[in-house]
Amino acid sequence: MEHEKKVKVLCLHGFRTSGSFLKKQISKWHPSILQQFDMVFPDGIFPAGDKSEIEGIFPPPYFEWFQFNKDFTEYTNLDECITHLCDYMMENGPFDGLLGFSQGATLSALLIGYQAQGKILNDHPPVKFMVSIAGSKFMDPSICSVAYKDPIKVKSVHFIGEKDWLKVPSEELAAAFEDPVIIRHPQGHTVPRLDEASVKQLSEWSSSILEELKNAEVVKASNLEKPSEGNTGVESAENLVEQVAA
Repeated sequence: MEHEKKVKVLCLHGFRTSGSFLKKQISKWHPSILQQFDMVFPDGIFPAGDKSEIEGIFPPPYFEWFQFNKDFTEYTNLDECITHLCDYMMENGPFDGLLGFSQGATLSALLIGYQAQGKILNDHPPVKFMVSIAGSKFMDPSICSVAYKDPIKVKSVHFIGEKDWLKVPSEELAAAFEDPVIIRHPQGHTVPRLDEASVKQLSEWSSSILEELKNAEVVKASNLEKPSEGNTGVESAENLVEQVAA
């Protein structure tokens, strides 16, 4: 029996870490939550420009998606990063959802916001959902006026740590989405271990996403099978007979 096609998710790691490290971070979650998703973990476009906070914890190499100043108001190589990720999504997708930690979450929300406004990924199907872990909004007004111009209408879940130095920015990012699901945890700037209540909440959220996508596929398939209005098989046969008789 042919297996059902898995829902594809692009997972973007944090600053000066790697796709392999994010995969390890996510592995602490209960496997039942993500087993129906095809998770893809690419590395950032640039090698880490300085020391990584995970040195001695997880082996190199380490990467970053773009660079920024200490106030997070000016960015270097961001446009190049966005172009790279758009190309990656077109070549390796389509992707149904995005998942990101820290810099990766901030970038994921930007991609979805830009796509919703028609700025990028016009030839890629709309991203349907996002998982943000310790994400934040960009501060540059020229970016904000596009990416967060309107409430972002994709399903989203936001993990916010009580001891995270990005707690308030994470809440501000969640507020940029329509009807966000917020899962709070007592930890800091990390991919959290989930308690029983959080596992249940995330499992229900992911199940609802899968159900919606499945129903959308059924509707799509049904529409493809319907004959064009006013051009049924019977009518086509009658027309053919008339043409032959003439």
